[in-house]
Amino acid sequence: MKALKKFLPHVALGLFLLQLLLMLVSWLLSAAFPMSGIRSLLSSEGLRWFMGQFTAILSTPLLVSIVLLSMAYGVAARCWLSGAVVSDYRQRSARIITLLLLAVLVAAVLLLAAAPHAVLLSVTGALWPSPFSRSLVPVVAFGITLLGGVYGVVAGRFNRLADLYEALVYGLRAGAPLLLFYVLLIQIYESLLFVLPENANY
Repeated sequence: MKALKKFLPHVALGLFLLQLLLMLVSWLLSAAFPMSGIRSLLSSEGLRWFMGQFTAILSTPLLVSIVLLSMAYGVAARCWLSGAVVSDYRQRSARIITLLLLAVLVAAVLLLAAAPHAVLLSVTGALWPSPFSRSLVPVVAFGITLLGGVYGVVAGRFNRLADLYEALVYGLRAGAPLLLFYVLLIQIYESLLFVLPENANY
Protein backbone atom coordinates (compact mmCIF):
# COMPACT_ATOMS: atom_id res chain seq x y z
CA MET A 1 0.00 0.00 0.00
CA LYS A 2 2.83 2.39 0.83
CA ALA A 3 4.50 1.61 -2.49
CA LEU A 4 1.22 2.36 -4.29
CA LYS A 5 0.88 5.70 -2.49
CA LYS A 6 4.39 6.60 -3.60
CA PHE A 7 3.66 5.50 -7.18
CA LEU A 8 0.33 7.31 -7.67
CA PRO A 9 1.77 10.86 -7.61
CA HIS A 10 4.05 9.90 -10.49
CA VAL A 11 1.06 8.52 -12.41
CA ALA A 12 -0.82 11.77 -11.84
CA LEU A 13 2.16 13.78 -13.05
CA GLY A 14 2.44 11.54 -16.10
CA LEU A 15 -1.22 12.16 -16.97
CA PHE A 16 -0.75 15.91 -16.61
CA LEU A 17 2.31 15.81 -18.87
CA LEU A 18 0.34 13.68 -21.33
CA GLN A 19 -2.30 16.43 -21.52
CA LEU A 20 0.41 19.01 -22.26
CA LEU A 21 1.94 16.69 -24.86
CA LEU A 22 -1.44 16.24 -26.53
CA MET A 23 -1.83 20.00 -26.77
CA LEU A 24 1.62 20.37 -28.33
CA VAL A 25 1.18 17.45 -30.74
CA SER A 26 -2.23 18.70 -31.85
CA TRP A 27 -0.70 22.09 -32.65
CA LEU A 28 2.18 20.52 -34.62
CA LEU A 29 -0.06 18.13 -36.57
CA SER A 30 -2.63 20.79 -37.43
CA ALA A 31 0.15 23.05 -38.70
CA ALA A 32 1.94 20.29 -40.65
CA PHE A 33 -1.24 18.78 -42.13
CA PRO A 34 -3.80 21.59 -42.41
CA MET A 35 -6.10 19.51 -44.63
CA SER A 36 -6.23 16.57 -42.23
CA GLY A 37 -9.01 18.05 -40.13
CA ILE A 38 -6.97 17.77 -36.93
CA ARG A 39 -7.73 20.67 -34.63
CA SER A 40 -5.18 22.31 -32.39
CA LEU A 41 -5.83 22.75 -28.70
CA LEU A 42 -3.52 25.78 -28.81
CA SER A 43 -5.48 27.57 -31.53
CA SER A 44 -8.05 30.24 -30.73
CA GLU A 45 -10.80 27.67 -31.31
CA GLY A 46 -9.06 25.11 -29.12
CA LEU A 47 -8.45 27.54 -26.27
CA ARG A 48 -12.05 28.77 -26.38
CA TRP A 49 -13.25 25.17 -26.22
CA PHE A 50 -10.85 24.15 -23.45
CA MET A 51 -11.55 27.15 -21.22
CA GLY A 52 -15.22 27.51 -22.01
CA GLN A 53 -16.15 23.83 -21.68
CA PHE A 54 -13.87 22.92 -18.76
CA THR A 55 -16.63 22.88 -16.15
CA ALA A 56 -19.12 21.18 -18.48
CA ILE A 57 -16.58 18.46 -19.28
CA LEU A 58 -16.07 17.65 -15.61
CA SER A 59 -19.78 17.74 -14.77
CA THR A 60 -20.71 14.17 -15.61
CA PRO A 61 -22.73 11.45 -13.82
CA LEU A 62 -19.45 9.63 -13.19
CA LEU A 63 -18.22 12.50 -11.00
CA VAL A 64 -21.43 12.40 -8.95
CA SER A 65 -21.13 8.62 -8.65
CA ILE A 66 -17.58 8.88 -7.31
CA VAL A 67 -18.63 11.41 -4.67
CA LEU A 68 -21.71 9.47 -3.54
CA LEU A 69 -19.96 6.09 -3.44
CA SER A 70 -17.03 7.61 -1.55
CA MET A 71 -19.36 8.87 1.18
CA ALA A 72 -21.13 5.50 1.29
CA TYR A 73 -17.75 3.76 1.62
CA GLY A 74 -16.84 6.02 4.53
CA VAL A 75 -19.97 5.13 6.49
CA ALA A 76 -19.61 1.41 5.71
CA ALA A 77 -15.94 1.38 6.65
CA ARG A 78 -16.50 3.24 9.91
CA CYS A 79 -19.49 1.19 11.08
CA TRP A 80 -18.68 -2.35 9.92
CA LEU A 81 -14.90 -2.23 9.90
CA SER A 82 -14.48 -0.12 13.01
CA GLY A 83 -12.44 -1.49 15.85
CA ALA A 84 -14.83 -0.15 18.47
CA VAL A 85 -15.82 -2.68 21.13
CA VAL A 86 -19.58 -3.19 21.38
CA SER A 87 -21.74 -5.77 23.15
CA ASP A 88 -22.94 -8.90 21.40
CA TYR A 89 -26.54 -7.90 22.11
CA ARG A 90 -26.16 -4.54 20.40
CA GLN A 91 -24.45 -6.17 17.43
CA ARG A 92 -27.24 -8.73 17.07
CA SER A 93 -29.87 -6.01 17.35
CA ALA A 94 -28.04 -3.91 14.78
CA ARG A 95 -27.85 -6.83 12.35
CA ILE A 96 -31.56 -7.64 12.70
CA ILE A 97 -32.69 -4.04 12.27
CA THR A 98 -30.32 -3.52 9.34
CA LEU A 99 -31.58 -6.67 7.60
CA LEU A 100 -35.20 -5.61 8.13
CA LEU A 101 -34.43 -2.16 6.72
CA LEU A 102 -32.62 -3.75 3.78
CA ALA A 103 -35.71 -5.85 3.04
CA VAL A 104 -37.89 -2.72 3.13
CA LEU A 105 -35.53 -0.88 0.78
CA VAL A 106 -35.39 -3.80 -1.67
CA ALA A 107 -39.18 -4.10 -1.63
CA ALA A 108 -39.55 -0.37 -2.27
CA VAL A 109 -37.13 -0.49 -5.20
CA LEU A 110 -38.94 -3.50 -6.67
CA LEU A 111 -42.26 -1.72 -6.42
CA LEU A 112 -40.84 1.36 -8.10
CA ALA A 113 -38.93 -0.46 -10.84
CA ALA A 114 -40.14 -4.04 -11.33
CA ALA A 115 -43.90 -3.86 -10.91
CA PRO A 116 -46.10 -3.42 -14.00
CA HIS A 117 -46.30 0.25 -14.99
CA ALA A 118 -43.71 1.10 -12.33
CA VAL A 119 -42.89 4.80 -12.13
CA LEU A 120 -39.15 4.29 -12.65
CA LEU A 121 -39.52 2.40 -15.91
CA SER A 122 -39.05 4.17 -19.23
CA VAL A 123 -42.05 5.33 -21.28
CA THR A 124 -41.80 2.06 -23.23
CA GLY A 125 -41.71 -0.02 -20.05
CA ALA A 126 -38.01 -0.87 -20.36
CA LEU A 127 -35.74 -1.16 -17.35
CA TRP A 128 -32.65 -0.09 -19.28
CA PRO A 129 -32.34 2.74 -20.12
CA SER A 130 -34.83 4.24 -17.71
CA PRO A 131 -35.02 6.57 -14.71
CA PHE A 132 -34.20 3.49 -12.62
CA SER A 133 -30.98 2.73 -14.50
CA ARG A 134 -29.90 6.37 -14.31
CA SER A 135 -30.53 6.46 -10.57
CA LEU A 136 -29.00 3.05 -9.78
CA VAL A 137 -25.71 4.35 -8.39
CA PRO A 138 -27.34 7.05 -6.21
CA VAL A 139 -29.83 4.48 -4.91
CA VAL A 140 -27.06 2.02 -4.04
CA ALA A 141 -24.98 4.75 -2.40
CA PHE A 142 -27.98 6.00 -0.41
CA GLY A 143 -28.83 2.45 0.66
CA ILE A 144 -25.29 1.73 1.86
CA THR A 145 -25.15 5.04 3.71
CA LEU A 146 -28.54 4.54 5.37
CA LEU A 147 -27.90 0.92 6.34
CA GLY A 148 -24.42 1.74 7.59
CA GLY A 149 -25.70 4.69 9.59
CA VAL A 150 -28.50 2.70 11.21
CA TYR A 151 -26.18 -0.20 11.99
CA GLY A 152 -23.59 2.16 13.43
CA VAL A 153 -26.12 3.91 15.68
CA VAL A 154 -27.76 0.73 16.98
CA ALA A 155 -24.44 -1.08 17.45
CA GLY A 156 -22.98 1.88 19.29
CA ARG A 157 -20.31 2.73 16.76
CA PHE A 158 -21.91 6.12 16.04
CA ASN A 159 -22.71 7.69 19.39
CA ARG A 160 -22.88 11.29 18.21
CA LEU A 161 -23.96 13.12 15.09
CA ALA A 162 -20.32 14.11 14.70
CA ASP A 163 -19.39 10.41 14.33
CA LEU A 164 -21.63 10.02 11.29
CA TYR A 165 -20.35 13.31 9.88
CA GLU A 166 -16.76 12.15 10.29
CA ALA A 167 -17.59 8.88 8.54
CA LEU A 168 -18.96 10.76 5.51
CA VAL A 169 -15.93 13.05 5.40
CA TYR A 170 -13.62 10.05 5.82
CA GLY A 171 -15.14 8.55 2.71
CA LEU A 172 -14.58 11.75 0.74
CA ARG A 173 -10.96 11.81 1.86
CA ALA A 174 -10.55 8.17 0.84
CA GLY A 175 -12.07 8.91 -2.58
CA ALA A 176 -10.01 12.05 -3.20
CA PRO A 177 -7.40 10.24 -5.35
CA LEU A 178 -10.21 8.98 -7.59
CA LEU A 179 -11.42 12.54 -8.05
CA LEU A 180 -7.95 13.69 -9.05
CA PHE A 181 -7.50 10.92 -11.61
CA TYR A 182 -11.02 11.49 -12.88
CA VAL A 183 -10.20 15.14 -13.64
CA LEU A 184 -6.96 14.21 -15.38
CA LEU A 185 -8.38 11.34 -17.42
CA ILE A 186 -11.62 13.03 -18.49
CA GLN A 187 -9.67 16.04 -19.76
CA ILE A 188 -7.34 13.85 -21.83
CA TYR A 189 -10.26 11.87 -23.22
CA GLU A 190 -12.34 14.93 -24.14
CA SER A 191 -9.31 16.75 -25.54
CA LEU A 192 -8.55 13.78 -27.77
CA LEU A 193 -12.13 13.79 -29.04
CA PHE A 194 -11.81 17.49 -29.85
CA VAL A 195 -8.54 17.03 -31.76
CA LEU A 196 -9.56 14.06 -33.90
CA PRO A 197 -10.95 15.01 -37.32
CA GLU A 198 -13.96 12.68 -37.16
CA ASN A 199 -15.31 14.83 -34.32
CA ALA A 200 -15.28 18.10 -36.26
CA ASN A 201 -18.69 19.09 -34.90
CA TYR A 202 -17.70 18.33 -31.31
